[in-house]
Amino acid sequence: MESTVEKIKVWFRFVPREGWFPQDTEGLWATRLSDDTARVQNVPFLQNGVAEGDVVRFQTDSEGLHWAVGRVSASGNCTIRVVPVPSGPLGRSPQAVHQHLSRFGLGGEVFSEDFPMVAFNAPAGGDFHEIKALLTQGQEDGWWHYEVGCATDEWWNA
Repeated sequence: MESTVEKIKVWFRFVPREGWFPQDTEGLWATRLSDDTARVQNVPFLQNGVAEGDVVRFQTDSEGLHWAVGRVSASGNCTIRVVPVPSGPLGRSPQAVHQHLSRFGLGGEVFSEDFPMVAFNAPAGGDFHEIKALLTQGQEDGWWHYEVGCATDEWWNA
């Protein structure tokens, strides 16, 4: 008997940040694990405190939307967002950002061509010390700005 993997979109609510995107929700693809839990399958662009692979609990509303109500377990992965500096040596190229970070095997997605933010998944057990060093150096050299959307003690202590 084959099991069917059900993909659902889990929605997160948050307060928009001033000077950032006006959205107050973000939908992330997830694999349903039970009636009210799912494993996140992509990297969040806007939602903080969750990473790809985390298990979240959700409630389904009357319209069938699944709204996150908390994290059940952390994957150990980290969410890193990088925005190239348009006047910097990489221009507005998310591909150049990917190229500079490719040696670390980070999975990532580009937000849009209008705003070329790259959201990366830094996998548990990755070389967080070296990733952080390159991110910091790139920011100091004017290549990009970056932020950490979700991190572990392993990340912060590297």
